[in-house]
Amino acid sequence: MRICILTLHDVFDTGLAALLDTFSTANALAESTGTSSTRFDVAIVGVRPRVSTSQGLSVPVLPATRLARPDVVLVPAIGAKMPDTLGVALERRDSVDAQALLRDWSAAGTLVGAACTSTFVLAESSLLDGHHATTSWWLAPFFRERYPHVVLDESRMIVHATRLVTAGAALAHLDLALWIVRRRSPALATLTARYLVVDPRPSQAAFAIPDHLAHTDPCVERFERWARRRLADGFSLDDAARAVSTSPRTLTRRLQSVVGKSPLAYFQDLRVERAVHLIQTSTRSIDEIAAQVGYANGMTLRTLIRRKIGRSLRELRRQP
Repeated sequence: MRICILTLHDVFDTGLAALLDTFSTANALAESTGTSSTRFDVAIVGVRPRVSTSQGLSVPVLPATRLARPDVVLVPAIGAKMPDTLGVALERRDSVDAQALLRDWSAAGTLVGAACTSTFVLAESSLLDGHHATTSWWLAPFFRERYPHVVLDESRMIVHATRLVTAGAALAHLDLALWIVRRRSPALATLTARYLVVDPRPSQAAFAIPDHLAHTDPCVERFERWARRRLADGFSLDDAARAVSTSPRTLTRRLQSVVGKSPLAYFQDLRVERAVHLIQTSTRSIDEIAAQVGYANGMTLRTLIRRKIGRSLRELRRQP
């Protein structure tokens, strides 16, 4: 399989290294286990002759426009981490040229993948329009505002659409590379993950900070403060709207725009977040914790936690 890693100026050092190290580890393991036919030929390419990382390191690149179409092209994140700097980076000429190249390769049948902030580069190309995608969890409000035609689910670590794959924040580059390896050999992907000491991580939800997202919008922030005081009580949309001095329709629209959820779904997320904190920091039983966050029994809470963050109660209790 021929893989191009398309790097832009200010590429995220860890993201680039994670992609390279995962494929090189997979190749070494394939060789040692006698399955060298499963090989990943990786080339670092660029739309400019010189590329530097966000830490100032020089990256040797091949000219992307002179290469034959690859089977897969992966775009590692760029170093801009916040909306203001990311917006500027997306307007750079190398980003615009990379978007055109991605459109050409995608039209010719190449699988296109991106992780973390490079999902914005992919979205800028319009390739994600009408498709499901994920991105860095803290940039989800900015992503929704900028790309209303993309169906975003930032809780997921990996989202696959037709000839497209997106991954979540930062070390999701590992998950993206392992996903590519798994397409060729599930056994090799499992072995590679063991050598890299990477657990399966289907969700970013365990890492997201709900009030960080809420603080991007005053209405949502007021709702979040109101909701945290009432986690043990029942939910009423009318009561919530009155508490934040708006209408139920406006509150619903603002929550959907900022966090991509209904007020009830966000309320339930806050309940789960509080429950996980209590599980990890107290010795209370699951039934006691369930009652404290408004659920009738521990079984319901167990199911919600497993569904939302992909971890069991035992796994959460083990975490430091």
